[in-house]
Amino acid sequence: MGPIGKLKLGQNPMATATIAAVFILMNFIVIASAAEEPRLEIFPSQKVQRKAVGQAMILTCRPSVPSPNLVTDLQWKDNMNNTILPKPTGRTPPMYTEYMSGTESLALIINHLSVEMEGKYYCTASYATNEILETSVTVKTYVGITWTNAPENQNPILGEDYMVRCEVKADPTPTVDWLRDGDQIRTGDKYVVEANGLMIRNVQESDDGIYTCRAAVLETGELVERTIRVEVYSRPVITYLPTSLEATEGKPFSANCTATGKPVPEIFWIKDATQQNVATADRFQVNPLTGVLNINSVTQDDYGTYTCIAKNDAGVVDQKTKLNVLITPSIHYLYNVTGDSQKEIALTCRAKGRPAPEITFRRWGSDDEFAAGKQVDDERIILEQHFDEDKGESSGTLRISSAQRSDDGLYQCLARNTGGTAYATGHITVQFKPDFTHMKDLPPVFSWEERKVNLTCLAMSIPNATIEWRWNGKPLKDLNDKNLEIVGNGPRSDLIVHPVARQYYSVYKCVATNILGTNEIDIQLKEARVPEPVPAAQPKQLTATSITFDIRSPPTEFGLPITAFTVQYKEAINNDWTTAMNRSWSPDSPYIVEGLKPQTMYHFRFAARNQVGLGMWGVNTQQSTPKRSAPEEPKPLHSPVQNDIEEPVVVSPYSDHFELRWSVPADNGEPIDFYQVKYCPGVKMAGTWHELENQCQSVEVADSTSYEMSRLAGNTYYRIELRAHNIIGFSSPASVIMKTTRGIDVIQMAERQVLSSASIVGIAVGGVLLLLFIVDLLCCVTINMGVMASMCRRTKRSPSEIDEEAKLGRDEKQPLQTPTESIKANSTVEFDGKFVHSRSGEIIGKNSAV
Repeated sequence: MGPIGKLKLGQNPMATATIAAVFILMNFIVIASAAEEPRLEIFPSQKVQRKAVGQAMILTCRPSVPSPNLVTDLQWKDNMNNTILPKPTGRTPPMYTEYMSGTESLALIINHLSVEMEGKYYCTASYATNEILETSVTVKTYVGITWTNAPENQNPILGEDYMVRCEVKADPTPTVDWLRDGDQIRTGDKYVVEANGLMIRNVQESDDGIYTCRAAVLETGELVERTIRVEVYSRPVITYLPTSLEATEGKPFSANCTATGKPVPEIFWIKDATQQNVATADRFQVNPLTGVLNINSVTQDDYGTYTCIAKNDAGVVDQKTKLNVLITPSIHYLYNVTGDSQKEIALTCRAKGRPAPEITFRRWGSDDEFAAGKQVDDERIILEQHFDEDKGESSGTLRISSAQRSDDGLYQCLARNTGGTAYATGHITVQFKPDFTHMKDLPPVFSWEERKVNLTCLAMSIPNATIEWRWNGKPLKDLNDKNLEIVGNGPRSDLIVHPVARQYYSVYKCVATNILGTNEIDIQLKEARVPEPVPAAQPKQLTATSITFDIRSPPTEFGLPITAFTVQYKEAINNDWTTAMNRSWSPDSPYIVEGLKPQTMYHFRFAARNQVGLGMWGVNTQQSTPKRSAPEEPKPLHSPVQNDIEEPVVVSPYSDHFELRWSVPADNGEPIDFYQVKYCPGVKMAGTWHELENQCQSVEVADSTSYEMSRLAGNTYYRIELRAHNIIGFSSPASVIMKTTRGIDVIQMAERQVLSSASIVGIAVGGVLLLLFIVDLLCCVTINMGVMASMCRRTKRSPSEIDEEAKLGRDEKQPLQTPTESIKANSTVEFDGKFVHSRSGEIIGKNSAV
């Protein structure tokens, strides 16, 4: 070592400083010489580049030379020492080079780094044609954190164990932990952290929430978090579906299948027989949210088993139900039946439906149905019922033992189930031999003066009977008698008899025959005669100008009644009956002779008339009329009501007026010149009538049979006296008690008092009486009936007003002559100028049951 090196630095500080300066100067010289040396630089400048697989990267190679224009053949070589080519036009390879615009740098671009691309990459170039430049960089790869099975939304099932999936891939191997609400989850009874996720035991709704899966690679310092939303689902549960359903054929139907679950389950209906989703079938609609099944119109084919399926993301559940189609009953068998009387008859009705319908019967027009088994009110009748539920068929038989004619008729079959009722009508015909019961009580048939007569024979029988006529034990058809003509041979037959001789007035036999037997009836033809003389006629009521008789009828033939009574009368001083007056009455009218002279003796004789003619005169009697006198008592034409115990009361329909009406009485020889009407208000006290004399009013009425009393007080009783007057004097008075109705003039509104019970009863009685009066008045006006009409008829006296509807031959000037050889006639016969027609009764029925 030289002298300098032999110096001890610690002994000479100046020397030490000098040496340091020398070293620094030498370093600057070395650096300066190095800066001027040509080379290649790679950016980034780290010699080792660590990148994640799958990432893109760029490496830039830039020459650092004094004269950049002397650099040639700048290029990159891969880890296999292959030259990396520039990017071709139109495509992008995984690795290529390109010059950076505006610089002399050559970039190596890797779009997607793979493990195979790991290694050393070289950048080379030529400088000044004779110097080779080269530099390198090492590329190392690693696998970044990648989520391979970690869905962001996961749905565990309520009540089950569930693995919240979080699988991660990285190289080097990462570590994984879990967070919830920012707090780290550790393994315990509820949670177990496993390599592929977080196990949650017995999942509950409270486990809903946001979970964080955190992965870290310690070697690379990479830390990644995955947020997972956990929503707990529940499996579907069918909460309502009946085990069986009922629908009616031809009608709409609705059924419900409800289910719960999370999320809300979707509901399907499947028909098991065809495995068809009925939502796609005609006539069916299904609401997948509510589970409601609708069928527009049910058919028989809809019968069967259906499955309700509820499905959501948590699972599937199903349940079955049976749809029973109620088929409305239809009757397919019911035929009319015919049976013999006193034998058994059965009417059968068959029907279809589901369920098998119950069958019963009832008589047409009746609402009462026959009960199953024997009938309580008629043990002859038994209803038998049979059911076949599998086929949906049933039958009913109405069995009648010892059938009677009353069993004949229409019967209605009723087939009934829960779907409805069907109806059909059949007929039971009870055959029976001919019957003449309906003709037993008919009167004989009459004829007279050789008039033709019609004898009618009508046989009731099923089947129809044929009829044969016999006379004196011989068939009429074999007699060939032109006076005996047969029209019709059954079930009705008419025998026209021309009784030209007395032998034809006889008994004729009608014989009816059908397959069940024979029956016969005798029909008598009798010769009709005029009535016997009248046995008695007594005067019942006398006036100066009229006599009312009470006539006793002579005995008559059954079926040949009296049609009129006739009287001849003349003054006793007149011996010539040919000049007598005649009058006739119908049997139901009063027998009154009017227009007589006062104080005069009259002779009367009477006779009866029937259809044959006038009978012999009889009951010659004398009767004198009284002298002229005051008129008879007039009769008021009002219908009184028994208002109290003492006497009846006529109720006026008005409160302030009343019209009194009366009939004209007999004048007893002198004409009536006026009527006197007197009316007084009054009251009854203790059954005694008390009139208010100072308020009585009296009027005379001429040329009228009515008078209107006005200005009356409402709700007041009036006693009315009516008398007729002629030149001789007044008649006896006719007395009437009349009561007016309550009017508004007597209603007092004092402190809104409630009517007493007696007032209410009085009003009710007055209303009833008024209603009765109006009804009787209407009956009198419209149909000439009622109490008022009867009084009108009883009180008629004048010749112009009495018995117009009943009298026959009034005021005849010639006496009635009794015809010789007259004969009687039946009241049931009619003569049309050619034939006498017998009305022996016609029975109308159907062709099979006459």
